Amino acid sequence: MNFLVEMKGIEKRFPGVHALKGVQFDLRPGEVHALMGENGAGKSTLMKIMSGIYARDGGDMFVDGKPVAPGSPRAAQDLGIGIIHQELSLMRDLTAAQNVLIGREPRKSFGRLDEPALNKQTAEIFASLNLDMDPRTPVGTQTIARQQLIEIAKALSYNPRVLIMDEPTAALNDAEISELFGVVRKLKATGVGIVYISHRMDEIKRIADRVTVLRDGAYIDTVDAHGTPLAKIIQLMVGREVTQEALAIPDTSHNPIALDVRNLSRGKDVQNVSFNLRKGEILGFAGLMGAGRTEVARIIFGADRRETGEIAVHGEQTDIRSPADAVAAGIGYLSEDRKHFGLAVDMNVRANIAMTNLTKFSNQFWVLDERAMKVTAQDYIKQLGIRTPSDLQDVRLLSGGNQQKVVIAKWLLRDCDVLIFDEPTRGIDIGAKSEIYALLEDLAAQGKAIIVISSELPEVMRLSHRIAVMCEGRLTGILPGGAATTQEDIMELATQRDDALRIPEDAA
Repeated sequence: MNFLVEMKGIEKRFPGVHALKGVQFDLRPGEVHALMGENGAGKSTLMKIMSGIYARDGGDMFVDGKPVAPGSPRAAQDLGIGIIHQELSLMRDLTAAQNVLIGREPRKSFGRLDEPALNKQTAEIFASLNLDMDPRTPVGTQTIARQQLIEIAKALSYNPRVLIMDEPTAALNDAEISELFGVVRKLKATGVGIVYISHRMDEIKRIADRVTVLRDGAYIDTVDAHGTPLAKIIQLMVGREVTQEALAIPDTSHNPIALDVRNLSRGKDVQNVSFNLRKGEILGFAGLMGAGRTEVARIIFGADRRETGEIAVHGEQTDIRSPADAVAAGIGYLSEDRKHFGLAVDMNVRANIAMTNLTKFSNQFWVLDERAMKVTAQDYIKQLGIRTPSDLQDVRLLSGGNQQKVVIAKWLLRDCDVLIFDEPTRGIDIGAKSEIYALLEDLAAQGKAIIVISSELPEVMRLSHRIAVMCEGRLTGILPGGAATTQEDIMELATQRDDALRIPEDAA
């Protein structure tokens, strides 16, 4: 068998962590090979070695049967290896076109930038992805989902023979995922080999040919994607059976209202949105990309200024003009972009967990009690199963899922009455997902009022007591959670582009 890429006995160590322990992996031309495992299993580390970001500490790597050791991403690109990172690596102040073709911009005479050619080439790449976006658009103005599509366009611009896709659909909805899979199938047909990392188990059956499973930095097995039950793949990943059944949804219709939002508006992004959230309730927000779900959350949290509307917490009108006002009112927000808005990535786990409630750990002279911070951080590390060598580990060295758990820990420490979770399981593996689902359900049982924004319809349906659906900035309906609602019901409202609202009386 001729392999595009073959890796044997790969070793990698970081301070205090044996990240890869003799791992093997191979990729054939024209196949999608899924790389599976829990957070911290070593998937991203292995792919960073393949793409020249990390140097391996041991083992061998071959491209077209020839031994190689790419010492940089550019060296890997010269070998035909491209990567789409889980954590976005775009420059937010540049345009989409400048990001896609950075370092390879078309030039006129005397080295002057050929702006029209730059935008034309990028527009052609966007068209291949069915991405409707002006190449001149500043990246920082786009949602995480659209930034992810720009990242994909950037990788494809190199015409790779090997394409590594690390959680490419984490911020995409079902329609966008279907379009992306169409691109993947086109690439397969031309002989491109694709390494596909995802925690969305349903995608594996749809797109993968083979599956390799890693666990705790070690190679476990390689199996046929279509002939192996998902339950078997999950068991290989976690070493145990994982229950994914939703708990019975309690009746919260008579509970006191914790958050009341009336006629909230901000330009076209949010148009006259009204809803309430009761104590002990999980209210899911569903909708397609650009529907306005995150924009509503950011206004409630004070990250964006509202133009009109009222927000009441526990029956009292609250003038929220900043995140500090929201926190003071008892509202916590876990952003979908944890890297930029949820974490201080160059600080350690202990500091990140403590930062929302420093008064708890300081005396009258603002001297921090490091011992108390350590005890608290270690308690949350244990409670949430955060995989880290210690509470002094820099957050940037943790896997994406473990970073997300640190964000959750800091808001749990703040003990907010209203918690907004924006894509809470983005980039998180199946085992950690079940733990976070159980945590959200436990928080609701304690009386917390919770909003969950998710692009995964099964996730919204599993968790929510009620489901608010948005389309193009408008709230088009509120549906009951659980078995009473289907994905088709949600999608009907998510694509309802007229002013008629369908809000069942029993769900309002």
